[in-house]
Amino acid sequence: MAMEAYEIESMIKEALPDAEVRIEDLRGDGDHYAAIVVSEQFRGKTRVVQHQMVYSALKGKMGGDLHALALQTSAPE
Repeated sequence: MAMEAYEIESMIKEALPDAEVRIEDLRGDGDHYAAIVVSEQFRGKTRVVQHQMVYSALKGKMGGDLHALALQTSAPE
């Protein structure tokens, strides 16, 4: 079952309440999204750790309900 953009955003914001999250449905199919996530919680962490934090927020949906997520993460400037 495909996910809606608002569901992805909600899950990320639940785990990272300060995050600025932008989600784009790349194909209009609810399976392929791009996400830009900016959070102070990422400061000082490697990109790999930042991405792991986002994947953790998605609670196992990656590879199931959510087929693909192009992810960009950063701390605020």
